[in-house]
Amino acid sequence: MSQTDSLPHGLPIERDAGPFDPPRAITRLREARPVSPMVFPDGHEGWIVTGYDAARQLMADTRFSSRQDIGVLHDPIEIPGMPAATEPSPQVPGVFIAMDPPDHTRLRRKLTGAFTVNRMKQLEERIVDVVERQLDELERLAPPVDLVKEFALPVPSLVICELLGVPYADRENFQVNSAKFLDTELPFDEKIAAYTALTTYLAELVTRKRATPDDDILSDLARHDDLAIDELTGVAFLLLLAGHETTANMLALGTFALLEHPEQLAELRADPDLLPGAVEELMRYLSVVDTLSLYRYATEDIELGGETLGKGSTVVVSLLAANRDPQRFDNPDTLDIHRKARGHLSFGHGVHQCLGQQLARIEMRAGFDGLLRRFPTLKLAVPAGEVKLRTTMRIYGVHELPVTWTETAR
Repeated sequence: MSQTDSLPHGLPIERDAGPFDPPRAITRLREARPVSPMVFPDGHEGWIVTGYDAARQLMADTRFSSRQDIGVLHDPIEIPGMPAATEPSPQVPGVFIAMDPPDHTRLRRKLTGAFTVNRMKQLEERIVDVVERQLDELERLAPPVDLVKEFALPVPSLVICELLGVPYADRENFQVNSAKFLDTELPFDEKIAAYTALTTYLAELVTRKRATPDDDILSDLARHDDLAIDELTGVAFLLLLAGHETTANMLALGTFALLEHPEQLAELRADPDLLPGAVEELMRYLSVVDTLSLYRYATEDIELGGETLGKGSTVVVSLLAANRDPQRFDNPDTLDIHRKARGHLSFGHGVHQCLGQQLARIEMRAGFDGLLRRFPTLKLAVPAGEVKLRTTMRIYGVHELPVTWTETAR
């Protein structure tokens, strides 16, 4: 038996422990070896990090690079038709989550003013209004309805479109192409076609904004003469993708989790002051951005969690497993809206910590508050086991969430 025969092969993604819990194989890895070697689909011997302390340390260590153009990054899941990586990929202009300082710093700094806590608080009333209007639309429908289509996806899409200056009428373009880009089961050429369609659209949009700027984030960016159109397009792609996909999946999956924990749901309805803490706990408990989206490249031999990760290794991180680490959180597999869950890693850590985290928090607080208040009898319209899970998507959630209700209360 070769050495690789004894290592985990490929990334476990099947949710065999339940829709909200890590795959059992991931949990076993954390218990046995929080920093564990793993054979990637292309044969690369890399690593998977599942422990909280190791994950936090890795994300803070800039020797673990996010760049794709300095070494071969290996995908933790096999993409149909994707050629095996034998050399570094070209760096995509503007996509700063795939950059290291100082390039990352230069681009991110241009956005920090748009996403400050105070700026986001000023937007709170507007976000609440978006939520309430979408709930008005939901009330007009005859149940059962798909909560993803009618609420969870429209709310963050409306908000990010307004912030960025993207016409909401174009939502089908970016929603459909974003979903295709994030689907690991789609053939590689279809994913590239979706990415090309989306970036072509955004390049035309930012070019117009440079010529005739408006009062929005993309117009503000377009006023920077040192940003080329391809950089503006990359930034727009990143903000639009992250701005609607992550929050949409948290709203839908979070509602699913609450409906499956009726005692927690009842407490939250009885005391809305619990909502800010409940949002943090839901983010910890669900961790929709997980192993399919978060990986790094070791630029030198690095010690982590008692292991030596060799230069050139691709390292994937399970934020879900880390957020369920019993060494960090008591009874971590229990959803507890009273828990002090601050310190969870769902927004990342270090220089790449999520820029839009305050926006996401406000959207989730407003979304859950409005939904629970306006639909007190909300329940699943199908058995929980029939809800279609996004196990092959780079951002986890549910494809649809069929719900019903008997009455609404304003």
